Amino acid sequence: MNSEQTKAIIEAYLNAYNSLDVEGMLNLLHEDIVFRNFANGELNTETKGKEEFKQLAEQSTEMFSSRRQTITDYRMNDDKVEIQIDYEGKLAVDLPNGLKSGETLQLKGKSVFELKDGKITVIEDHS
Repeated sequence: MNSEQTKAIIEAYLNAYNSLDVEGMLNLLHEDIVFRNFANGELNTETKGKEEFKQLAEQSTEMFSSRRQTITDYRMNDDKVEIQIDYEGKLAVDLPNGLKSGETLQLKGKSVFELKDGKITVIEDHS
């Protein structure tokens, strides 16, 4: 798989993510997808396999009325791709940390993707 194909898969994933399209996201994932989310350098969420990922993705779509990840930088290194992102999400529910429905959450971070056989095998989000 060449770098243009890899970039197209990642962009298709982000388009599905931004559209709250869980099925569109799942179509691009390997059966054995591993997802990890790190906040402030600490692992706070991990899923293994498409079913666990689907459950987390569906929960996440219920928390936001809209969300958008925008790529600000893209680096490919062998079988890994690292993107820098700006994230903005409008909350659909109140969160335990005090943020309220209708408020906008803004973050900067990075996502690391690994691909195999044209499917995403690993996603690591860092914020």
